[in-house]
Amino acid sequence: MTLPHSSTLIQFDDVTFAYPGAVADRVILDGMSFAIPRGKVTALMGASGGGKTTVLRLIGGQQVANAGRVLFDGDDVGRMGRDALHAARRRMGMLFQFGALFTDLSVFDNVAFPLREHSRLGEALIRDIVLMKLNAVGLRGARDLMPSEISGGMARRVALARAIALDPELIMYDEPFAGLDPISLGTAAQLIRRLNDALGMTSVIVSHDLEETFRIADQVIILANGRIAAQGTPDEVRHSTDPLVQQFVLAQAEGPVHFHYPGPSLADDFGPTGHGGGAS
Repeated sequence: MTLPHSSTLIQFDDVTFAYPGAVADRVILDGMSFAIPRGKVTALMGASGGGKTTVLRLIGGQQVANAGRVLFDGDDVGRMGRDALHAARRRMGMLFQFGALFTDLSVFDNVAFPLREHSRLGEALIRDIVLMKLNAVGLRGARDLMPSEISGGMARRVALARAIALDPELIMYDEPFAGLDPISLGTAAQLIRRLNDALGMTSVIVSHDLEETFRIADQVIILANGRIAAQGTPDEVRHSTDPLVQQFVLAQAEGPVHFHYPGPSLADDFGPTGHGGGAS
């Protein structure tokens, strides 16, 4: 799907990416093309190892495509120099899996960190911004606590406040719901949706939690075998007839995605009787 430039923040054009291996390169993305619209919540989903986190790394410039283009607001991330890449990254926020807070900094100082590192604002203004961001995630009263004194769900919300501290145009979430209890999970999901709309951001979510992700996403992209298996609204993807998409959406054990990693047959490993060492 290709959107007009004015409506598109991120565009993947025929992107191929492979991690180098000892024997052969492991292809993760194979000629992949898609667009992420501005102001919307896009979910990247699919089986583990399908390339979802790799997509985030390519957007942020931590990895460079082997072929094709990754465009951020019309500019090719892979061709950016250091200064241009740093400027682009200042327009992005990232919420890492499990939050990744600085354990020796208070809640307040965790959120203040990007402001102190990437702006020349005075401490009085930084204080006001930090408290506003913490208030947006419901944790203004926890400003003086240490990460060890808050719950996992609260830590994820502090990390979200830190991710939006610089008012990014794009925020990327890597498994934001992992390890959360049902209450914290629902709270986090609605917070992502509410902040996206209130701040006019664009959100990209990598998640395996189908129910909550489908509830808040505008667009869902299912990745499989280096390609796009399905793309559309949550309802369109849910009703896809593709066997792989159906296996993922319905959490089926049997289907195109196999439980066993490809390898020798049981007879090759254990002999025709199925008992170790029984071959003659």
